[in-house]
Amino acid sequence: MRSNRLVAILLLLQRREQVTAAEVSRELDVSERTARRDALAMAGVPVYSVQGRGGGWRLVGGARTDLSGLTASEARALFLAVGPASDATPAMKAALRKLVHALPKPFQVQAEAAAASLVVDPQRWGASRIEHRPPRFLDELQDAVISGVQVSLGYVDSKGVETRRTVHPLGIVAKGPVWYLVSNTETGRRIFRIDRVSSADPTGDPVHRPGDFDLAESWNEIAKEVDRKRTPLEVQAVCTPGGIGILRMALGDRLDVGGSTTDGRIEVVICGPNEYILAGELSGLVEWVEVTGPPGVRDHLASIGNALVERYGQPRTSGDLHPS
Repeated sequence: MRSNRLVAILLLLQRREQVTAAEVSRELDVSERTARRDALAMAGVPVYSVQGRGGGWRLVGGARTDLSGLTASEARALFLAVGPASDATPAMKAALRKLVHALPKPFQVQAEAAAASLVVDPQRWGASRIEHRPPRFLDELQDAVISGVQVSLGYVDSKGVETRRTVHPLGIVAKGPVWYLVSNTETGRRIFRIDRVSSADPTGDPVHRPGDFDLAESWNEIAKEVDRKRTPLEVQAVCTPGGIGILRMALGDRLDVGGSTTDGRIEVVICGPNEYILAGELSGLVEWVEVTGPPGVRDHLASIGNALVERYGQPRTSGDLHPS
């Protein structure tokens, strides 16, 4: 909390040029003694006191800091991007480090501590390590978004076919390790995987950006549409209360939990790409789940069950294990 007060005192000084202990006390809801102690603790900040009537504290030469508008917790969150957990580009990290060194000394310590306080290892135990590097044309496309210029884009689709088109870059989104460019095109709004971009040449022409465009809102709509296309089939089922947690772990956001039935089980809806794949997933969950529809999934489950009984229902003989 004290670091927050130090930032607040600094911002008060910037706004008012001079403040007294009484004003700080009222603004921050602390005693005048605490206000004086905090002001004296601002080592490294060019603050001096004016004695006598009408006195108070001032910043030397009207000095200012780039922390305007940031609380101490917001500043610490910002400088997490400098540390080893960050996926920021080298240029972004260099810029943030310069901001760290430009901070008054009382804030540098916490900012540097934040930068070194977190390590993120995205690799799960037992999985092979894959190094995800930023795609080749990420910086160029980000510059085009910021500058608001159209781009002549070379693009290789999932079938290996390369095309070229002029796009209006609107924003960039990272989903997991994959980066996407959101653009307007002649055929409407499209997304492009940046790791499939083969060339990106600014045309110099301005981007036609809708006045009400919001990148986060647009991406949510795109993501929902992609999910609908990837998992178009809905399965209705009922699940025992104890199995809901297992279903959440197995199915993630493809599971929609409903209300309770008269026998105490819980209605669920499960999305997937097709009947056979969903039946295969749910066949291992029969202890908790009963599929009620569509009939095709129930038929596949029955077929899988028969195959399991046929293969594993009877002990295998040595001849079965080692056929001649």
